[in-house]
This record gives sequence, structure tokens and C-alpha cells, in this order.
Amino acid sequence: RAAQTRFGAVMCCCGPCAMYRRSALMLLLDQYETQFFRGKPSDFGEDRHLTILMLKAGFRTEYVPDAIAATVVPDRLLPYLRQQLRWARSTYRDTLLGLHLLPGLDRYLTLDVLGQNLGPLLLAISSIAALAQLALTDSVPWWTGLTIVAMTMIRCSVAALRAGELRFLGFSLHTPINIFLLLPMKVYALCTLSNS
Repeated sequence: RAAQTRFGAVMCCCGPCAMYRRSALMLLLDQYETQFFRGKPSDFGEDRHLTILMLKAGFRTEYVPDAIAATVVPDRLLPYLRQQLRWARSTYRDTLLGLHLLPGLDRYLTLDVLGQNLGPLLLAISSIAALAQLALTDSVPWWTGLTIVAMTMIRCSVAALRAGELRFLGFSLHTPINIFLLLPMKVYALCTLSNS
């Protein structure tokens, strides 16, 4: 979010940490309260959905680094995975709703949104190919590993360079968590998008 705000728009203002102008919220309240996806009411990802509605209406979304907010976060694995499942469904669904916004935003935001959605798919294909190579040929899949590391570092480096902050390189540590924990859950989310 800190990187996204440098380029003009935060693509998801987190629920417990977000504030909106009342006048802006009142303009979008009907759309916000009647969320539907594939003809069924939807009750997840309300923060991402509201952010997309704000951006579609022409409002700015920003990250404020010195703001202070309190929230409850999962401290065990199962609640964390349930949270990630909801977030994955919301990311897929609201990316579809907000795709037409991307051409009007900074190219970094397009890269970031595509990375959030296509990155897991490419990572899954790479991981499956690596495991298949290891199982079938008994050889270590060096090229696959190097490709995954390169993709991770490129994405993090672009954010770090464009924002002028080296701390964004730390996001590369998320890749192992993504491969071994979140990828299977994201595939399940994609297959069950209509579930609420």
C-alpha cells in the first residue's frame, strides 16, 4: 500500500484502517450495500469493493504512513488461512470489476494488480513443473528456482526503486510462504469464487 500510494491509488483500503469522507460514502452507499457477484449477494471483501467503487467514482485513495489504527489479526494458522481465502476471492472478484480503471492509473499499479492475480498462477505452474522435473528426472530444477527468484526480485525491485525505499525488497520473503501455504488456498478460492 505504501508503494501503491506513491503511484496514485491504493487498490484496497483495509477495512479497520480506512477512513472515508462521509459525502463520498453517501454517493456510493447504495452500490456498496447491494454487492452481487454472479447474481448472488456477496458478503466478503467489502473493503476492496468499496475501494474500487471510490476509484471508479473518481476519488483518490491514499496510504497514510503515520496513521494509527488497531485491529484484530489471526494468531493461528486455520483462521489465517480462512482470512486469506476470503481475501483471495475478493482480489479475484474485484480485480474483474476494476480492470477498466487500470489504463487511467500509473503503470506500476497495473504491474502490481497483474502481479497479484497472474503471479500466483505463474508461481503455481513453475512449482508444479519443478516438482515434476525433480520426480521424473531426479535432477534439481535450478532454472525454475532462478526464474521464481528473478520474478520475485523484479517485482520488489521495481517498487523499491520507484518509491525510493529499499524496505520494499523485504516483500521477497513472502514468496516461500506463497508457494507452500497460500497457492493451494488461492486455487481453491478461484474454484469457489461464488461462495460467500
